[in-house]
Amino acid sequence: MEEALLEIIEAVRSGVVGGEGADSSADAAWLDKLVRRHNRAAHDGTRQVAKRRLLPFYLRVKAEEPERWAAWNVSEATDAALVRLLQAKPRRTASGVATITVLTKPWPCSGACVFCPNDIRMPKSYLSDEPACQRAERCWFDPFLQVAARLRTLTAMGHVTDKVELIVLGGTWSDYPAAYQRWFTGELFRALNLPDEERAREATERQRWYENRGLPRDRDALAAAAAPLQQRIDAGELTYNEAWREAYAAEGPRGHEAEAFPHPGISTAAQRADQGLPLREDAENAAPKELSWDDLFALHRANETAPKRVVGLVVETRPDLVTADACRSLRALGCTKVQIGIQSLSDDLLAANGRAITSARIADAMALLRRFGFKSHVHFMVNLLGADPASDIADYRRLVTDPAFLPDEVKLYPCCLVESARLTDCYEAGRWRPYTEEELVGVLVADVLATPPWTRISRMIRDISATDILAGNKKTNLRQVVEAAVDATGEPVAEIRSREISVEGASVDDLALETIAYRTANTEERFLQWVTPENKIAAFCRLSLPTALPRDTANESSPPPIKSEQSEARGSSLASPSAPQEAMIREVHVYGKVAALHHTGEGTQHLGLGRALVEEACAQAAAAGYTAINVISAVGTRVYYRNLGFKDAGLYQKRPLP
Repeated sequence: MEEALLEIIEAVRSGVVGGEGADSSADAAWLDKLVRRHNRAAHDGTRQVAKRRLLPFYLRVKAEEPERWAAWNVSEATDAALVRLLQAKPRRTASGVATITVLTKPWPCSGACVFCPNDIRMPKSYLSDEPACQRAERCWFDPFLQVAARLRTLTAMGHVTDKVELIVLGGTWSDYPAAYQRWFTGELFRALNLPDEERAREATERQRWYENRGLPRDRDALAAAAAPLQQRIDAGELTYNEAWREAYAAEGPRGHEAEAFPHPGISTAAQRADQGLPLREDAENAAPKELSWDDLFALHRANETAPKRVVGLVVETRPDLVTADACRSLRALGCTKVQIGIQSLSDDLLAANGRAITSARIADAMALLRRFGFKSHVHFMVNLLGADPASDIADYRRLVTDPAFLPDEVKLYPCCLVESARLTDCYEAGRWRPYTEEELVGVLVADVLATPPWTRISRMIRDISATDILAGNKKTNLRQVVEAAVDATGEPVAEIRSREISVEGASVDDLALETIAYRTANTEERFLQWVTPENKIAAFCRLSLPTALPRDTANESSPPPIKSEQSEARGSSLASPSAPQEAMIREVHVYGKVAALHHTGEGTQHLGLGRALVEEACAQAAAAGYTAINVISAVGTRVYYRNLGFKDAGLYQKRPLP
């Protein structure tokens, strides 16, 4: 391994590969050739050199064997070029941050959607074969362990992890007990606050704790233990919630503090199945002290200056659970973006698919999210029960043009059939069929072309294994197929993801600052963007100018639900979003490779683009007559905004306007 690495270092040092602006495909081909040559030289048929092990080996020597690394004589420039050459999956941090996705434990869901998977090993709507779900199950759904494992993997792949966006998946966040929400969030922050060695040490101790309790994580054993219940779910004999009670509800009453502990769930099942016992937990939870709001706020303050800072916290819930009180609680947790499952705006389709919600309630939820400054990330589905291609296209067009909605991001999923979903009965009865590929691509192409420049289509498929899909799209490269079809139309594409500068970066001198204004039901939105001459986007800011109050926030005199000694002492309410005469910055995002904190990287980060956007937003808000501007800052960006003149103001940061 070292011989191959030294050859690569010399090639980088001499400029043969890895140079600034080098052809990445040519470099990759050169590296493949070198790896094959060294493996052939072994003459024993083994692959002693592997691309995925080169960078971890290099980083380990650099961190743990300073004398050996010094002997390699690697300059700072060579080090940067070497990491760039060996980095795996560079797009993972091409959006400017390192994303870490975690899952909550299995928990009952108050919804009953016909298309929703019902995997008893997972939170409702998720399947155990999805990559993030596999990682969560291996970590017993423990948030600390999930973060520690993901950080370790991203670092080994050569990614900078100083700025982290946390995405919390797991069905409906608002259905979980408040104590669990605080504990789960606190553990995410605590994992990021610890130094690397201390985090690794605690992760090892936690893993031993689970193993000593006999909680297995072998996927085959878990699948076998869950099989009897899963078969009854698939046969329609049990709902997910009924099966959950059999699988996880402990014998006898459970204390409130127990709810705050990580629920290993089905993990206890293998041993009990071997003993012929019911599929229940067989030991009392050793619950930690319940995490108070003050405890959580202390973890937040520590993260403000931690080596790994949270620059975004995302949770997912349903529109009917988006209330003013829920928004206040989410802000107190540190949340900055909310994913909500809309699926459709047709009341008939929503009813037919068991959504128990209306488009009017969805509109209220969108207005509330904007009012509280959240970024909205909606889930929208194609090919639902009762839909057809023409109605799907019209439905999506309404989503991105009607002022009542206008989301910031969209996950645009095609509906597919999995065995545990109630949609199976409709399929067998001939009441639902999957679109043909031509129909599906046609709908998605129309949707992409209809998407405005302030909206990002983040995904077009779920990470559902093809083996789990009984009917529907199984192509993992569906987005590539759609993008090729879009290109063939010759029509311009405005949506954000297709315009991101990604890993290639841009020259600051070539960028122009543009503002796109649009109206929603309760705000005037200004989308400020730095763009290249080719309309590629390098950075953007979402400025929100309130024009009306959503119904659910009209009574701002009601007492705040979030209480803490800190807030009482400083006499500051943690409840209210900005007043109507105060503007709100909902997001500032700079694209390109992640730059380490306090360092200028190879992309466009830390070059002043974000600061310029904030100053322009302040100027525009002042010109529009607003007296102050708030920002829904993430915990890890508070210091940044303080340096721009913002002061802490409850759950937001505020700056007066001239």
